[in-house]
Amino acid sequence: MNYKRILLKLSGESLMGDKNFGIDNTRLSDYATQIKEITDSGIEVAIVIGGGNIFRGVQAEEGGMDRTHGDYMGMLATMINAMALQAALESKGVDSRLQSAIEMREIAEPYVRRKAVRHLEKGRVVIFGAGTGNPFFTTDSAASLRAIEINADVILKGTRVDGIYTADPEKDPTATKYKAISFDEVYAKGLNVMDMTAFTLCKENSLPIIVFNMDEKGNLKRLLNGEEVGTIVS
Repeated sequence: MNYKRILLKLSGESLMGDKNFGIDNTRLSDYATQIKEITDSGIEVAIVIGGGNIFRGVQAEEGGMDRTHGDYMGMLATMINAMALQAALESKGVDSRLQSAIEMREIAEPYVRRKAVRHLEKGRVVIFGAGTGNPFFTTDSAASLRAIEINADVILKGTRVDGIYTADPEKDPTATKYKAISFDEVYAKGLNVMDMTAFTLCKENSLPIIVFNMDEKGNLKRLLNGEEVGTIVS
């Protein structure tokens, strides 16, 4: 495993740490430290982060709100997280750029693929905010799409769980972990790795996905150093 350019997908919920809502500054700082460790070793890093710690489009629909309206609110939530992560990275001396799929000139560059690639080539971390800019698409789909567009070598999906299991390990103590699994096996077994749109995009473009526990300090660096961390889907 020799990855030169990666796309790191983080969930908004993971930023909550031990809180019930919002952003845990300790967790944010831990993530920034892990990202700095790998950029210092010369790996090009792009990031997509969700917004579920602040707002989810699905929750708006449950409350009777129009789904499209709710999804746009969710995109704004991802921008709050993206700005927080950018600030945490820059406080550690990591040069970064925030690009938004929805134009917000005062706080972010508009998403331009060529510009994003140029930033990466110059060693800057690029954070992609506001999902794909379209309702009905998750941030998983945004991660898959952006990873393909920038020719990333892999998507690293940072979660609370250390890989893909035969069942939900938080509910089923007999669940066992896969070290590696194929796209077709994931389909056949009905495993929940990413939403189907995002997952199919990766399969059709032969883009591997590694699911790992981002909350364990040092895991990101260990994974990229070739240690057996998480589960690879290819």
